[in-house]
Amino acid sequence: MNYSSPFTAKLARVGIAGTLALLLATSPLVNMNYTAAQAAPTSGTVESAVHNTQKDTLEQTPIQYQIQARINEKDMTLQGSEKITYRNTSKDTLQQLVLHTYADANLTKSTQATMFQQDNEMISTNNPDKKPEDFLGGMDIQGITTNDQSLDFHKENQALTVQLKEPVQPGESVAIQLKFQLNIPYGSQRISYYKDMINGAHWFPVMSVYDEVKHQWNKAPYSRTFESDYYTSSDFDVQLNVPDEYQVAMPGTITTQDSTEHDRKIVSAVAENTREFVFFASPNLQVERATRNGLTVEYYYYNDDPSKKKIVDRYINQAFKVIDFYSEKYGKYPYPEFRIVETYVQGVAVEYARLIQMGQIQNGAVPEEDTTFVHEIAHQWFHALIGNNSETESFLDEGFADFSMVYFAEKQGDKLNGFRSIQFDTAPVDLAIASTNDEAGDLAGLVYYQKGRQAIYQLYRSVGEEKFDEFMRTYFKRYVYQDATVEGLLHTIEDVLGKEVRSEMQMALYQPNFVLKQEYQLSQEETAAYVHDILHLQYQTVMGMIPDLPYEVMNRLMDKILQGEELTIVLSDQVSKLAAKQQEDMVHQLTGFLDMSGVKYDVIRDRKELKQKMKKEIGNSNLIVIGNAKSNGLVQALKSSMIDRAKQTGFPWKNTMNEPLAAGAYVIKHPYNQNRLMLHYFWNEDHLSDAAYEPFKLKIQESIGFTNDFYQYYLLDHQGKEKSNKKIANPISSFFAEQ
Repeated sequence: MNYSSPFTAKLARVGIAGTLALLLATSPLVNMNYTAAQAAPTSGTVESAVHNTQKDTLEQTPIQYQIQARINEKDMTLQGSEKITYRNTSKDTLQQLVLHTYADANLTKSTQATMFQQDNEMISTNNPDKKPEDFLGGMDIQGITTNDQSLDFHKENQALTVQLKEPVQPGESVAIQLKFQLNIPYGSQRISYYKDMINGAHWFPVMSVYDEVKHQWNKAPYSRTFESDYYTSSDFDVQLNVPDEYQVAMPGTITTQDSTEHDRKIVSAVAENTREFVFFASPNLQVERATRNGLTVEYYYYNDDPSKKKIVDRYINQAFKVIDFYSEKYGKYPYPEFRIVETYVQGVAVEYARLIQMGQIQNGAVPEEDTTFVHEIAHQWFHALIGNNSETESFLDEGFADFSMVYFAEKQGDKLNGFRSIQFDTAPVDLAIASTNDEAGDLAGLVYYQKGRQAIYQLYRSVGEEKFDEFMRTYFKRYVYQDATVEGLLHTIEDVLGKEVRSEMQMALYQPNFVLKQEYQLSQEETAAYVHDILHLQYQTVMGMIPDLPYEVMNRLMDKILQGEELTIVLSDQVSKLAAKQQEDMVHQLTGFLDMSGVKYDVIRDRKELKQKMKKEIGNSNLIVIGNAKSNGLVQALKSSMIDRAKQTGFPWKNTMNEPLAAGAYVIKHPYNQNRLMLHYFWNEDHLSDAAYEPFKLKIQESIGFTNDFYQYYLLDHQGKEKSNKKIANPISSFFAEQ
């Protein structure tokens, strides 16, 4: 899983310091990188559909599912019949079987995943006809049998416990049959329907994992705050009875046949050695596909814009490139197909076996720069092929997926999303990387993604690329189709790289406050250059969202100097000691951020120096002017031109500068260089009052950041509160509003 938008985090306060914090926490460079009816007839034995997998591995697949289900689109229910053949691979004799009914997380709002809560609230607001109970659902078990004999069962807290008639000895198999009905909730959950799309994850009872060390089944409910995907690779033979117009995306080899019902069809899929089985269904999806070297990549998408096809084709091409990279580095992708589905999710993308769920394709999307897309494909290795308990050891999938995303970027020559994005992170987190979901809580992104990938990067640097790749290929071969553990990872490191390397990695994973070794961090100069590159990209991206954005907006000044244009800061010089102190505090705040951003600037405090530089240097430079207009030599020298420039933005310069207690800021074109900007932070008294001073400084931060609205001017009262302004809405500013 990954958060697909770089703007979904919320900061209590956004400004110069907040903008930088935002970059560290939410940039795509630091990802944290978030379904009584007629069914089809039972099919025969599952046919082999696995590409380039070893036969002896296939013979060991311990679970087979045969599922027939009908989607009732009128009331959004699903009626299913499921046969499970389970082989006991443990050394224990089993008296019962346990299955997960994760769809029951939707029985109450208090058990639903919180990551979709905001989306559901927005959907509810936009669909007032929907009642709170429409956003709930769950699963009814209508009966369980074996050899036509009814079995007792108990369903509680998303765990279905089935009492067997006869115990299952080690190595023996048992087959049970279930009938169930799924009530699909409205909204944006993993199993849900919204508009014309059904998201079909967690739609049938799935076998739990048995722990023979603890002699118990995994009965944990699905995590509300993160993920709990922990399954055994299994063979699936699935038939879905759906309306004729439905397009259905599932893992495996898909075939379609007519149903005995009018205007309906049976969509079937055979998927062997597959970690989990999901589906997505909509009457409005269409498919683009390409086949190369025995692998077919398909993109299911909405054809609501003719220009989309070109973007989809580029995504498909990128998918091949990413899969080839990981196949070479880790181990070959073994399946004959890989699918991507466009859905209505916002701010999150989700991985499944042989298939990933993405959000809606945006106009102007650049697939080659979509790091989330790369992260989700990496999950095919670290989730689908190499499994793990993502409730207790999420680092094993999210940490490796995020490192792999950065590894790919680095090898493509992407200097923003490559290794510098890992080296840049120097802040400790007071949690161990190997924390459980409960322990990590709201810090899961920092712990598993950022610190997790950093620990892997340190391993990579300590042994070198060649040995690291050798270790990864061994790890893949050892755990493909199996469930890995942190202990198993460490054991593999010891086998391939030695005890000392294992010891270092063990300490990195289990000790809190992990920080990358100094020799692997960026230098001060490299850090400034990297922040500069990040900010440049962010400003360009955000300001490009409004093609007709006026030239005179305060944020653009920062954008221009990040592109290499000059900046001069001019202070009022004929002022009291208190006013001078306030000005210096503001300059210190600004220059601290500018230094960290790797941009150059000049500060003029003396009128004599100002006169010397007035023509050549200042004429070619963007300007930030600070202080009372009557005390500032630059303002007094260029006042008439400034008044004319201010008229173009509607700023009443004369009236405002004569208004008692007024303070604020405005931006205009440079008085004698229309290709540069001048931003004036002013107050009309000798100095700012104590009440107005801190709000004034905060407003300076907000006015040039990329996360707030685009100001042309604003005025503050004597308490520092904004009383009037002229601004253009920033399309992403709502993401950072105080909650």
